Amino acid sequence: MFLLQVVIVLLLVAAAVTAVVVQANRGSEREAERLSVTAAESFANAPGTAEALNARNPTAILQPRAEAARQRAGVDFVLVTDTDGIRLTYPDPKQIGKKFVGTIEPALQGRTVVERAGGPPLPTGEGTAVQAVVPVTGADGSVVGLVSAGITVENVGDLVERQLPIILASGAVALVLSTTGAALVSRRLRRQTHGMGPAEMTRMYEHHDAVLHAVREGVLIVGADGRVLLANDEARRLLDLPADAERRPVADLGLDEETARLLASGEPVTDAVRLVGDRLLAVNKRPTAPYGGQAGSVVTLRDTTELATVTGRAEVARERLKLLYDAGVRMGTTLDVTRTAEELAEVSVPQFADAVTVELLDPVLRGEEPPGADTELRRTVVHGREGDYGLSPVGELIRFPPAGPVATAVAGGRAVLEADLSASDAWRAPNPERGRGVLERGVHSLIVVPIRARGSLLGVAHFWRADASAPFVEEDKSFAEELAARAAVAIDNARRYTREHTMAVTLQRSLLPRGMPEQNALEAAYRYLPARAGVGGDWFDVIPLSGARVALVVGDVVGHGLHAAATMGRLRTAVHNFSTLDLPPDELLGHLDELVAHIDTNEAAAEGQDGQEITGATCLYAIYDPVSGQVAAATAGHPGPAVVHPDGNVTFPRVPASPPLGLAAGLPFETVELTLAEGSELVLYTDGLIRDRNRDGDPDAGLEALRAALAGSDRTPEATCAAVIEAMLPAQPSDDIALLVARTRRLDPADVAEWDVPRDPAAVAQVRAACARRLADWGLDDMSFSTELILSELITNAIRYGGDPITVRLMRDRSLICEVSDGSSTSPHLRRAKTTDEGGRGLFLVAQYAEHWGTRYTPAGKVIWTEQSLEGGAVEPRGFGDILLDQWSDEAF
Repeated sequence: MFLLQVVIVLLLVAAAVTAVVVQANRGSEREAERLSVTAAESFANAPGTAEALNARNPTAILQPRAEAARQRAGVDFVLVTDTDGIRLTYPDPKQIGKKFVGTIEPALQGRTVVERAGGPPLPTGEGTAVQAVVPVTGADGSVVGLVSAGITVENVGDLVERQLPIILASGAVALVLSTTGAALVSRRLRRQTHGMGPAEMTRMYEHHDAVLHAVREGVLIVGADGRVLLANDEARRLLDLPADAERRPVADLGLDEETARLLASGEPVTDAVRLVGDRLLAVNKRPTAPYGGQAGSVVTLRDTTELATVTGRAEVARERLKLLYDAGVRMGTTLDVTRTAEELAEVSVPQFADAVTVELLDPVLRGEEPPGADTELRRTVVHGREGDYGLSPVGELIRFPPAGPVATAVAGGRAVLEADLSASDAWRAPNPERGRGVLERGVHSLIVVPIRARGSLLGVAHFWRADASAPFVEEDKSFAEELAARAAVAIDNARRYTREHTMAVTLQRSLLPRGMPEQNALEAAYRYLPARAGVGGDWFDVIPLSGARVALVVGDVVGHGLHAAATMGRLRTAVHNFSTLDLPPDELLGHLDELVAHIDTNEAAAEGQDGQEITGATCLYAIYDPVSGQVAAATAGHPGPAVVHPDGNVTFPRVPASPPLGLAAGLPFETVELTLAEGSELVLYTDGLIRDRNRDGDPDAGLEALRAALAGSDRTPEATCAAVIEAMLPAQPSDDIALLVARTRRLDPADVAEWDVPRDPAAVAQVRAACARRLADWGLDDMSFSTELILSELITNAIRYGGDPITVRLMRDRSLICEVSDGSSTSPHLRRAKTTDEGGRGLFLVAQYAEHWGTRYTPAGKVIWTEQSLEGGAVEPRGFGDILLDQWSDEAF
């Protein structure tokens, strides 16, 4: 644009110079004509000119005069001719007497002639000249001669050339001034247009007009003085503005006072809703600064009248989507059927309904399979915004009639709407009196939705609205069905979990001890708490052993569910079986480790996992001897026991650590022996008791909490169990908890008798007699015969087949216990003697007189023991001869 302006200025300057030159030429010619006419007329009218023409020698008179006149007039020549055109004077005397070059006829007639004509050379030049021919009149008025004066064209051009530098300088100055002005104007325009070119400016203004007038929002620009500077078509329509609204104050546009004040104020406004006429307008206002233009505000107006209904529906849809999301998050978190139904009610009230009731089938509540479509349901949940609204209470069994909305919903599998309960009687048929009470409390609308999952009916849900809440409409049915569908899946999952959990708990409790066995060595109490997430494999046991001893067992199978419970039952049975062998703790755990490894291998092979699936279990096995007060314990990956001493102090004896069962890979287990004072409490537990207590912190913190819970004296095992569970039980146990507390007792030394037996058959009678005296002291005379017979046989066998030392011990506990120990590891076996055998019938007699008998091995040899009941008195033999004769058949004689 600037270059175009410079070119235009150059063209204008050139045209101006040309025009000035042309005008100067014309002016010079006119000036030459004027000078020529003036010089010629002056000389022609000069006194004496006419008389000189009549003189004898006019040239002599007129030649000096003519040259003087030429110089005064500033022309190139002044000459005088006679009426025939013969020169009488001329600047060049040589040309006098020659014919004048030019037109003389008009001058002879008395007129002045101005023309261009050529002539002889002049002192100032030659060529065409601008000349005037004037007549000289006599006294009588006749033409007596002619006077011609003129200037050559070259001299006229010299005049123009003398003016041309001035003209060109003026043009250059004009060009500079014009260019500078154009540059300043262009710069100002560029600054005002922010550097945009014409095309951009055109496009911007086209878009400005298009947007301003085509947009469906009203746009007003209001100046700082409150006058309307601009209003588009939509603003005029929405505000019903007059045609001359622009440049008028806002207060004069006929708007209401509040709207006019809002538009004229300088305060920003965001989405202010104003009622203007019959339209609901959303007003937004922002200051124009710092975006350019005059100080003021830009106001946008949006008609929200048509969008009000759509917006309301969108808001309802948004709230319901959020409610469905909340329902998905909140329902089904506990795997409890009743709690899941309560969560459905809590999610729905008050966002969707004022009250919700849920009725479920009884088998569903028990975790059983639903029987099918049934309208006899038990009310499980009643949850209202303002109480129960008089609805049937929780726990009531409701028989819904076949013609009511519940039956219709169950049969059709779809929600049923009762928009006006006062106009319908079917819904209150189960209890008309209660139904009237519900209406009196303001309940007016109902939706009944069947709760179905996996094709089976679980129950129904009632959504109630009351008081000022809007009645349910058809669109609400689909939302209620969606809520019920989500709840149905959660309820069915909880039902399935309840069934499996009940089965697992039933199985586990059937495999756990149902009571403590009778024994005098310990006073025991226990607690078993299954995990909320699923039954695990924890177990415990109290097993009476020979010699008044008692075995205490606690274990934990890895995992949860039926598999863990079944594995626990197998291990508990195995521990019982191994205990009958009177094995020490380390050997028993060694056999149990082989069994678990065998189970793992078989199960992994059956599942095709190449032995990679490890069942795993932990176990603590301890044997308490009430005679010595010693405890022998060994552990396989299980937490060690705690000991509460009689003074209330709590210690955790260090038990050698060993891998869990199934992972020991044949490594030996180690046994630790402790001596406990009478009245001490031996506490065995599973890791669920301490692990949940401090799941994310220091593992020793759980043991310290257990120590604090156990501390104290003069508490029974039952009280200790209660205190520990109260202090240690987590709110949501994730693992089973087994706790076994046993208070130790000592066998009275007066109830124990012991003799060393020399290796001499004659000593048998002495020991037998000593035993008879002790039995008499204990008041057990009636058991002397059988006891002497048993001891005679056992001592004789020890002397004959055993090794030193030989010891006999009698103990009076819940039964009479006889023990004969020797240094040999050879164990006798009960067998039926052949007819030719001289012996081999002694153990048979022992088995006949003793209630139980067996052998246990010690590091020094073995112990053969027998137990005889004290409650039933002495065993009445059928006769010694009969016993012996029973060893042979009739055919042997």
